[in-house]
Amino acid sequence: MIRAVLFDLDGTLVDSLYDLRDAVNFVLQKHGHPNITKEETLMFIGNGNEELIRRSLPEDMRGDREYILKLRSEFFDYYQNHCADNSTLFVGIKEMLTQLKNEGISCAVVTNKSQLMTDVVVPHLFDENTFSAVIGQRDGVPTKPEHHMPFLAMSEMDVNPDECLFVGDSGNDMEAGKNSGNIPVGVLWGYRDKEELLSKGARFIVEKPEQILEIIKNINQC
Repeated sequence: MIRAVLFDLDGTLVDSLYDLRDAVNFVLQKHGHPNITKEETLMFIGNGNEELIRRSLPEDMRGDREYILKLRSEFFDYYQNHCADNSTLFVGIKEMLTQLKNEGISCAVVTNKSQLMTDVVVPHLFDENTFSAVIGQRDGVPTKPEHHMPFLAMSEMDVNPDECLFVGDSGNDMEAGKNSGNIPVGVLWGYRDKEELLSKGARFIVEKPEQILEIIKNINQC
């Protein structure tokens, strides 16, 4: 019986690619580094903001964590004021979330984006009370694909692992779902491809948000 859905944020619910790229490039330009492209941004995101900054730097600077953390702080300062300049919900997401709520299915966000940034983006783009839990990257808590963040969400939602779908656009999300005992569902409108999702353990692949509700109904009718 599926009672809840855990969603990745960037690339799954929200198309945030251009705002992330612009925030990184603001910091890179400030310190005299080359900009990253849209294609590089696609490759670099998914493992948290610190890793995004590290991957965006010239190779000989990627080992200087103190410098990376300095740039991450500047990235935060810029991004929190520009996180929704160009970011929008993917087509059909709002309607899908409403349908899930009407069916009594709880929803949560589980993202490797920092909690600070997540707490800026989510209220800006989603209606209040859309999510029963919003879990971003926190100091001392291992990020996806480890199970810790999904388990925080499930604890707040009072659901068991086998009662949840884990929906995301990357192999990292599919592994997080598997590691957490959830059913991994890969989406094709995000930043990764079908081959990556299947190779990392996706049980279902969806092309449109409304198909998530269909999966839940089919499972719950069994």
